[in-house]
Amino acid sequence: MPPIRGTTVGGGSRRRAVPTADRWAVPWNLSCTVETELVEPSSSSEELERSKDGRMAGDEVGRAQMNQLRLDPLSGRWVVVSTVRAERPAAFLVRTSEVQEDTSRPCPFCPGNEEASPPALETYGPSGSWLVRVVPNLYPAFWGDEPFVVTNRGPVFTQATAGGIHEVLILSPEHDASWSMLSDEQTGLVMAALRDRIEEHSQRPTLRYSQAILNSGREAGASLEHPHGQLMGMSFVPRELAEEQARFARFAGSCLLCTTVDAEEAEGYRVIYADDRVVVVCPFWSATPYEMLVIPRGHSPHLYRSPTEDLVSVGLALKACLGQLKDLIGDVAYNLVFHSAPYRVNEPFHWHVHVWPKATTRAGFEMGTGVAINIVSPEQAAEQLRVAVPTA
Repeated sequence: MPPIRGTTVGGGSRRRAVPTADRWAVPWNLSCTVETELVEPSSSSEELERSKDGRMAGDEVGRAQMNQLRLDPLSGRWVVVSTVRAERPAAFLVRTSEVQEDTSRPCPFCPGNEEASPPALETYGPSGSWLVRVVPNLYPAFWGDEPFVVTNRGPVFTQATAGGIHEVLILSPEHDASWSMLSDEQTGLVMAALRDRIEEHSQRPTLRYSQAILNSGREAGASLEHPHGQLMGMSFVPRELAEEQARFARFAGSCLLCTTVDAEEAEGYRVIYADDRVVVVCPFWSATPYEMLVIPRGHSPHLYRSPTEDLVSVGLALKACLGQLKDLIGDVAYNLVFHSAPYRVNEPFHWHVHVWPKATTRAGFEMGTGVAINIVSPEQAAEQLRVAVPTA
């Protein structure tokens, strides 16, 4: 087994500058010094097990050294991994709020109530019924064919047109379903609907990017109980996506996420699901407890141009991993965020899905600094979430 490389806060490390040609180097300029340490494999399986949860081996090191800063190569932000904070009372947050205050009103997304929403843009399913529907959002954040035009109305007052498309993707006719409860066929149809609608958006000359999301639970932003997602076609590229594009462009030597797949599978600790077409990890830089990153093995910048087999595999992987999450920590709210390259941009990018459970509260420090505190190391999370992939 080769020695393990890792950042350290103590003595005994070698300080060096990171060469830009190093494939594993920090792929952008940072005004900091990187310390690396070569750690020989533990002679004790107990010591190795202790080291996997992100803590330095040996409890005698002290709580202060259980904390680590880890760098997210997709966003450029630092993350604090502080497992000792999980020992606080009520450290984890399960769903405490009803999604809807008034549940007596008919659900506009249930079969038989189709007239409560605008006419469907797409339906999927057998003739005479539907399994997946896409409808316009009655309360759109983006609307109209106006191009992106910026207007300065004062020294600090800048606005722009908000043209675009805002749609609702109804995942299932079943009111109480969730992604983890969908049939295999249903997950494939949902992924097909995402592909088809994003492709449709890409034909609009005034639009540049589509964002697909799914908010499950009030704490994650859902306002209706019926399982649904949202698709927004925008006339601009939002900052979060632009930041990811920049990190891909600055990564030295290879695709950032292809390298992530190789590195995570070589380490093994953080992989929770893997088949021939998709890998799911609790990434090394996880910002929230039980965060997951879903990466298709096939390199493609665009979700809507990916092979159908990859889309089906991603849908099934989400189903399995979300089911495991629910079994592990209960009915926790979560966000699914699909990141694909802007329509008319190709390399460098690799489409992927973020899974962000709302297991803890984002408080003043996180909002004030942009630095997340994760109280469950991704190594520990992956050990608990690991899913056995069924074989044919």
